[in-house]
Amino acid sequence: MGLLYLVVIFLISSSLVSANFYDEFDITWGDGRGKIINGDVLTLSLDKSSGSGFESRNEYMFGKIDMQLKLVPGNSAGTVTAYYLSSKGSNWDEIDFEFLGNLSGDPYILHTNVFSQGKGNREQQFYLWFDPTADFHTYSILWNPKHIVFSVDGTPIREFKNAESLGVPFPKDQPMRIHSSLWNADDWATRGGLVKTDWSQAPFTASYRNFKADACVVTSGNKSSCGGSSSSSGSSPAWLSEELDNTKQERLRWAQKNYMIYNYCSDSKRFPQGFPPECNMA
Repeated sequence: MGLLYLVVIFLISSSLVSANFYDEFDITWGDGRGKIINGDVLTLSLDKSSGSGFESRNEYMFGKIDMQLKLVPGNSAGTVTAYYLSSKGSNWDEIDFEFLGNLSGDPYILHTNVFSQGKGNREQQFYLWFDPTADFHTYSILWNPKHIVFSVDGTPIREFKNAESLGVPFPKDQPMRIHSSLWNADDWATRGGLVKTDWSQAPFTASYRNFKADACVVTSGNKSSCGGSSSSSGSSPAWLSEELDNTKQERLRWAQKNYMIYNYCSDSKRFPQGFPPECNMA
């Protein structure tokens, strides 16, 4: 499994109800605009001077990761709340949720993307079937050697399958940290940059809670693997080979039929010479 032979990997117990933000994350920028409250809530804020962000202390190599977010309410046009996994370097891997703000009353756009070996351009975008600013909702990433699944409140909205057999790189060799940021992107975020951020509405705030990681944590050390002797049970966790059952496949089709608003795999103007190979997978 590539770099896995260089690391010790151990399993976080799935029995954890939710993690303590003080233990799991560092506020990395924002000069006080990011805050951890009592260990169980984290908030990021944006004003005209700066946004803010955080990252996980742990690096992960495969996992099933949940976070509950409540997005910027009201007129959030021009703002982006990004929540993603990313490795380092020029040939990085990345798995993205990005929430594109909008004028009051207009829906948020959920933007997803997958980068492998520094190559992205695999965007799918969705509306949501609820108001993501009114309450917390769970946004999940299942990442294993077979596929990456994006889910919202347990409903899969996107599956990116391992297509290495077709020559498509798949994120499987680089450990990734969890990152999130709230920032001003009014040059492109809302209607392609036509709608600008209204700073009279600032500060803009997004909130986070109930982080859970049933995942393999990477630390420097001796040779091991996720299913090796260093795992809590001595065998591979179920999510490491988890696939979508019939019910979840039906939910995925429902979400894509009713709420997908952009799919790079159907943008013929963008790919006049033919769609990327992974688009042809059943």
